Amino acid sequence: MDAVFHFLTIGWKLFFSVIPPAHYYGGLPCFVLSLAVIGIVTYVVGEFANLFGCVLGIKPGITAITFVALGTSLPDTFASMQAAQQEKYADAAVGNVTGSNSVNVFLGLGLPWVIACAFEQAKYGRGYYVPAGSLGFSVVVFIICACLCIVCLLFRRWKVGGELGGSKNGRVMSLIFLVSLWFIYIIMSVLQAYEVGGKTVWSGLTFGIEGGVKCPYRA
Repeated sequence: MDAVFHFLTIGWKLFFSVIPPAHYYGGLPCFVLSLAVIGIVTYVVGEFANLFGCVLGIKPGITAITFVALGTSLPDTFASMQAAQQEKYADAAVGNVTGSNSVNVFLGLGLPWVIACAFEQAKYGRGYYVPAGSLGFSVVVFIICACLCIVCLLFRRWKVGGELGGSKNGRVMSLIFLVSLWFIYIIMSVLQAYEVGGKTVWSGLTFGIEGGVKCPYRA
């Protein structure tokens, strides 16, 4: 199995071989080049996912929460799995996921928005505006699924004594429940994006975030 994974990942290993060892110059070159390579890989994966969705005729919003999300989150999944296997406690495995998503939301979205707002204000004297699309519905569905996930973790801590581990049946049931939450989120988002059942069914489910509003700063 190790040989198979080595063969499948040999291209990535060669690509990441440009990163110097961590003990060179206090680890600063390793840190900077690691961030740069991760950014390049994330950009390439995102572009390929968008291209794949475009070829299949999938809406950009659905491509983002499926192919792009899978492509950029699978490394975190394997890192969390390795942490769960090697660490005594579940803090590293769960913290890796929450920390990664915190960086994506607060830094990955916040920093570009701050730069865009400052640029638009300095050059054009106006604010920065992006139509919400289906953001309101997707965010609410995600929050509901996230709350159910937290309830599952709390239940496991009460019943099993920890977020990870337990009997085989308990692990399988937790797996099915958590994967089902992801499928529910994807299915609901797809139904809303393609307005299955009619536009009137979904028109009121914006939760105060109106999509399709014309940008006041564009012609």
